[in-house]
Amino acid sequence: MSAPSRLGRYPVRRRIGSGAFATVWLAYDEQLDSPVAIKVLADNWTEDLHARQRFIEEGRFLRKVESPHVVAVWDAGELPDSRPFLVMSYADQGTLADRLELDALSVSQALHVVGQVGAGLHALHQRGVLHRDVKPANVLFRTVELDGEPQVSAMLGDLGLGKAMDMSSRLTMIGGTPSFVSPEQAQGEPLDARADQFSLAALAYLLLAGRAPYNHASLRSAADPEPPPPLGNGLPDATEAVIARGLAKDRDERYADVPAFVAALTESLAGRATDEPPTWLPVDPELTQPAPQGELFTELSDQPVASRASRRRLVGVGAAAVVVGLLGGYVGHEVLNTERTIEDTSGTISVTVPEGWTRAVDTERWVPPGAEVDQASLSAGSGEGWNTNDDPGEGVFVGLLQGESLPTTVPQHPECDPPRPVDRDRRNGDAYMTVEFTGCDDDGFTFERVVQVTADRILWVQVRARDRGTALRVLDEVKVAGVGASA
Repeated sequence: MSAPSRLGRYPVRRRIGSGAFATVWLAYDEQLDSPVAIKVLADNWTEDLHARQRFIEEGRFLRKVESPHVVAVWDAGELPDSRPFLVMSYADQGTLADRLELDALSVSQALHVVGQVGAGLHALHQRGVLHRDVKPANVLFRTVELDGEPQVSAMLGDLGLGKAMDMSSRLTMIGGTPSFVSPEQAQGEPLDARADQFSLAALAYLLLAGRAPYNHASLRSAADPEPPPPLGNGLPDATEAVIARGLAKDRDERYADVPAFVAALTESLAGRATDEPPTWLPVDPELTQPAPQGELFTELSDQPVASRASRRRLVGVGAAAVVVGLLGGYVGHEVLNTERTIEDTSGTISVTVPEGWTRAVDTERWVPPGAEVDQASLSAGSGEGWNTNDDPGEGVFVGLLQGESLPTTVPQHPECDPPRPVDRDRRNGDAYMTVEFTGCDDDGFTFERVVQVTADRILWVQVRARDRGTALRVLDEVKVAGVGASA
């Protein structure tokens, strides 16, 4: 895909990210002398009136709010082929998800982020808008100047699931990210601002504890969560109490609003937070500037892997201006230069994989062995034969199959060392089993995982990777939405 020379009146510099529903480009506002991010609806959705309306609604929701902690929409337009586009704030320092890949946050940094995200949510709520998908990938960082010093500021992006509160009280589309979504949202109940408060409390838990409070594999398990484990890290009992109240299953037990939650959290950590340097997230000058005018666009797939990896270690993906997720359940279809989220044709399964794993993608349904009915599935790998012993590579397969209980065994891999002990447990209501194989194809790793996602449905995941960390990240990014008896 080559870069357009212009989008409307804006000259294009390079692509920031793309997904199933939209592509985001870094462009330049010549009149205001400023870089901007432009989100364009994907051409395969041009004729879908519902998709177009959802895209335009995101811009309208964002335009209602004037806050430094919500991505701003400066302009909107339509291309000659009738595709709408939104001109938005350019976040030059990546996302919170990128930042957490580098290192955990200190207590002060965590409060800094929670406070600013909370301010963005409150601004949305004041204008009658729910976000409904607060998570690290939707918290964007940009560089601002305060008293002549650069400072990193957090802002909320991606209102693809955003909804006006008066509409949420009448008709609510089930959506959200399972590990952060409130129980009432997972159940499809009418929503109010306390649903976003729950998600913010889950985000605060993640930043303070270094792990998410839940690891739901589906919205089904998110609908009836168990109390999360203690925060740990020597945090005060008062902080535990504040987080627990924000994560209360019954929304009536939560705080009255987001500012009340943030104030209580801040007070509970009095004495634990210290002043942080304004540039606690390192600023990368190369990423904060748009490419020189006239620079040729280069496809990411043509860039050396080493250069992409070293660039990521600086500030994650840096130029992630707006997560491209839009429509379709709780799935976020974002590509942040080195990763891509793909979903099957039915929108039931999604997984985020390294960009190099998208050379061979199959999103069609499959017929499980011994079955007669096809089921949702997807596969993505580094090449056509990634999951064969003849031409092994890296990749992931995810598929649903019928089953009222977990199998006693999983596929074996003679090319690997004997498997490690089986990890079998129940996590957030879903029974699961994971088997790890090491020493595969020159010290690679293969994981087999099965999860009981409904009473009669099992999710099977197979991952092959050269390093264990990548395999585990891909496993954790497998998502399932809307699985029912008829799926």
